[in-house]
Amino acid sequence: MPDTRFTPISGIDSHAHVFSRELSLAAARRYTPGYDATLAQYQSQLQANGFSHGVLVQPSFLGTHNRYLLAALKQAPQQLRGVVVLDPGTERAQMRELAGQGVVGARLNLMGCALPDFNQPVWKAFLGNIAALGWHIELHRQVEDLPGLLRQLKPFGIKVVIDHFGRPDARLGLEQPGFRQMLELGQGGQVWMKVSGIYRLTGTEQQNLDFARAALRLLQQSLGPERLVWGSDWPHTQHEERVSYTSVVQQLDALECSAEVRHALLVEAPRALFGFE
Repeated sequence: MPDTRFTPISGIDSHAHVFSRELSLAAARRYTPGYDATLAQYQSQLQANGFSHGVLVQPSFLGTHNRYLLAALKQAPQQLRGVVVLDPGTERAQMRELAGQGVVGARLNLMGCALPDFNQPVWKAFLGNIAALGWHIELHRQVEDLPGLLRQLKPFGIKVVIDHFGRPDARLGLEQPGFRQMLELGQGGQVWMKVSGIYRLTGTEQQNLDFARAALRLLQQSLGPERLVWGSDWPHTQHEERVSYTSVVQQLDALECSAEVRHALLVEAPRALFGFE
């Protein structure tokens, strides 16, 4: 890859993963990788598809073992930013150290998990540290539960980034429980949406794309283009056999964004959110 200290931002992929099958895996996990997804492979995908920068997100099956992600950030500090998974009892000093390594947020992957009570002291302290560092909280949960989570998080004044359109059911349309409420709660400027993982929506390929196209129009109205970022979700865990980097770029193209919205998705919004220079 070229030296990204002197590479202008042509596009930022806001959601990808790197890992090795030989790493220690979380005991409670929904997926076990049977292959490696290395930084070199990811950088090749970025270059082949016209992207210059990326954001690495800790996969749930690695739990709080962020070592592999941090090693990747160290290899390409100008090109990459990181979103880690942390125990809520993590001290601010440790989080500040992570910030110096290119970490800009903490992910809460709540798929299949009991919902946390953010009013508990440990969560209050953790979220206070997130706010003090200027990080964001990334939420991965089905859309019907997101309004309740957003209401709890709003008083902390932190940035909240929602994964994969909020994981709605494409078959239920835009009026499904939680979707409109999520948009309303996002109007205050604290909420960002990842326009990503269209293939993870619950529907046929065409239903998913139709929903994403309609949802994107509403997201532009509710959150604004400056709060929307695109991600490849590479290497497309659990969908590797039928999804590729090329196919998710094709899905982005099929959303039929204007040139202005596409530039916001790929450059302006993620540059501001993730702190790229």
